[in-house]
Amino acid sequence: MIQVDFKLIDSILEKYECQKTKVIPIMQDIQKEYKFLPKDALLYVADKVGESPAELYGIATFYENFSMNEKGKYVIKVCNGTACHVRKSDDVQEALYEATGMKPEDHMSADGLFTIERVSCLGACGLAPVCTVNDVVHPKMTPDKMRQLISDLREAEKS
Repeated sequence: MIQVDFKLIDSILEKYECQKTKVIPIMQDIQKEYKFLPKDALLYVADKVGESPAELYGIATFYENFSMNEKGKYVIKVCNGTACHVRKSDDVQEALYEATGMKPEDHMSADGLFTIERVSCLGACGLAPVCTVNDVVHPKMTPDKMRQLISDLREAEKS
């Protein structure tokens, strides 16, 4: 479990003058720091801006770009849009699960390195099938390219 730095949260709150109307950008900044929204941080923000924890939780779960689950160092998004799907993105995703040792219901790999997200479209249809690793696009993926990508990321962690 991650330790929340409340001084950091205070600096984010100060940036937005602790305004209730600024909870979305506050939450965005917190997520930039932690890659997700830690429960303790949301409770703290709710108290500081005078909002109910339920309201902030509602916002966090309504917007797709917010996550309540801790994420790995590498967030890998695999496109499942039409162009990617017809070019066998399912096979690419299967290779990704195999290479990371993850299952579809896992939020993060056991070593904390990987989070896999299946998305509707990454907006790079001409390069299908595509994935992103921390928002860097990897075009024309194949199962072998995916296995190599994961191997390269693991190797980079050793250096």
